[in-house]
Formats: sequence, C-alpha cells, structure tokens
Amino acid sequence: MNILVTGGAGFIGSAVVRHLLGRTGHQVVNLDSLTYAGNLESILGADRNARYAFECVDICDLEAVRAVFTQHQPDLVMHLAAESHVDRSIDGPGAFIQTNVTGTYNLLQAAKEYWVGLDAERRLGFRFHHISTDEVYGDLESTDDLFTENTPYAPSSPYSASKASSDHLVRAWYRTYGLPVLITNCSNNYGPYHFPEKLIPHMILNALHGKPLPVYGDGQQIRDWLYVEDHARALVKVVTEGKVGETYNIGGHNEKTNLSVVETICDLLEELAPEKPQGVERYRDLITFVRDRPGHDLRYAIDAGKIERELGWRPEETFESGIRKTVQWYLDNASWWQRVLSGEYQLKRIGA
Repeated sequence: MNILVTGGAGFIGSAVVRHLLGRTGHQVVNLDSLTYAGNLESILGADRNARYAFECVDICDLEAVRAVFTQHQPDLVMHLAAESHVDRSIDGPGAFIQTNVTGTYNLLQAAKEYWVGLDAERRLGFRFHHISTDEVYGDLESTDDLFTENTPYAPSSPYSASKASSDHLVRAWYRTYGLPVLITNCSNNYGPYHFPEKLIPHMILNALHGKPLPVYGDGQQIRDWLYVEDHARALVKVVTEGKVGETYNIGGHNEKTNLSVVETICDLLEELAPEKPQGVERYRDLITFVRDRPGHDLRYAIDAGKIERELGWRPEETFESGIRKTVQWYLDNASWWQRVLSGEYQLKRIGA
C-alpha cells in the first residue's frame, strides 16, 4: 500500500517511516514542513529508497495538501504532524491551535474529498489514522486509575487542549461524513532521535555537558513511558488491522516519576560515560529542583488492554531495556545531536 505519513521527519513520525521502509513493503510519502522539530537526518538514506517520497508541505496549506493527495494517491493516512511541546504551548499557544486544530481540519477536508472520488474498492480500504496523546484525558486522581478509551477528556495545557480538539474533529468527520478513521492515544515516548528539548534527551545531554538537570517541582509527577519503536509497531498495526471508528490507547506499562527517570539516566551515565565533565563528581549532583510549570498534571497511566486483546500488540521493551538503549544511542550518535544543538540540521531543508 501507499501510506501518507504527516510529520514523518519528527520524532515519532521518523520512527514510523524507518519501520515502514525497514520492515514492510509499503510505499511511504513523508509530508513534513520541517519546522524546528523536523529533521531529515533522522531518516538518513530514505531518499535513496525507491519506495519513499518526500513533500515539504505545511498541513496548514489546504491547497498544497490537496495536491499531495492528488499526486500520490495514498491508500492510508497516518497523521502525526503536530506541535507537541507543553512548555512551548504555554508560552505561545497560537501555533498549537493553528497546526493541531486547523492543520488537522485541512487534512480531514482533503482526505474526505479524495476518498469520495475513489472507486468502490479503494474507498473500502482507505483509512485516516489520527495519532494523539494521553494528555487529552487530563490528570488521574487515584493511584489505581488508568486511562481507557472511554475516559472523559479534561485537557490541562494549551497543547493537550489543541490535541483534544483535533481528536473531536476526527470523530466528527467519521460520524458526519463516514470518513473511515482510527484514533490512537499514546503515553510519553522516548528513544533515539528525540529532539533535545524533551525530558530524557535534555537530561542526557545536560549531564554530558556538566549542566544542571532541572526537575519541575518535587519531581513526583508520574508518566507511563513507551519506547518509540514499540509505538511505531503499534501504529502500523492499528492503521492496517484496526477497526474503523475505534480508538486504541497505546502505553508501555512503565509508570515512573520524573525524578526516578532522571536518577536512572544519571546512574546509567555513571556506568556508560564514567569520564565526567570537569568539576562533576556524580551525575546525580547535577539534579536541580525548579519551580513547577502551570497546570502540570500529576499522573498519566494508560490501560493498553484493548490493543493487546484485539490486535495482539504488546511493547517489546521494558523501561530498563529501553532507557539503556536510549542513553547508549545518544553516546554513540553525538554527530546527530550536535548538529541539532548547533542548528546545522536545518540546512537539510535546502534541496529536501
């Protein structure tokens, strides 16, 4: 099949593209506007694959999106393009509304117009898969509760509110127009090629440079951590085998406090990178508690039972195995993150 992946140069999107090109025979069209978080160096060599095409298009440009559908004639759409950093959404929510809400609307409109024009057989097989987040559910009050597919929405940040809005739009296009959609809501992802502003890579790189490791509040916020390559497998499973109109929660069964995640990173670096920056005796000494951010949810935790029962997916990585792989990847791939920190990676836009 021909699969259109939006945001395929981002963190999760690039993992999906790598999975599709490396482990399936599907064709891939990567639609990405290459914002600061888009990095074609995360899918090096893809442009030499005959099954791959790249379109530098902003999903907020409806006519350009329509042209991609017309030219490439996709069988499936996997919509991952989004603004996703909570702190950025607090400082500047407008970009999140524009990309996550208006951009999703544009994709739905273009997909509906395209789908209506397909012949009966291709219309039957077409799917629009919207990839979302567990943050749309808000905060869990009890330590025993889990997010299910029926948990009411209660977003806390401009980011999660914009993703909740896009989820509602997708369901509306299914109910009103019959567009064959699927939705997935995932827990916190981590792994290789993660942009350095996010918690885990930020802590790894700060530690390697002897910089403070800033932890919000008391660090007791709990998140369920999902290795990004496990997530990519789940997403392909859903878009190819999932039931139209359904939502699937995807989690890693790895609840950890933010502080314990940072301490685990420090302990792994003690083992894997024992030669510390000047003046640092222990990596844990770099941990610094800072003022908590506004509206910070205390606990997220996913019940992934539905996707396990119905589609047979389970994560392959434990947090212990996945975080070790992640720390080692950053140690082994300094050229990738150095080019991100310097901004050189953005030169890839030219001739993309």
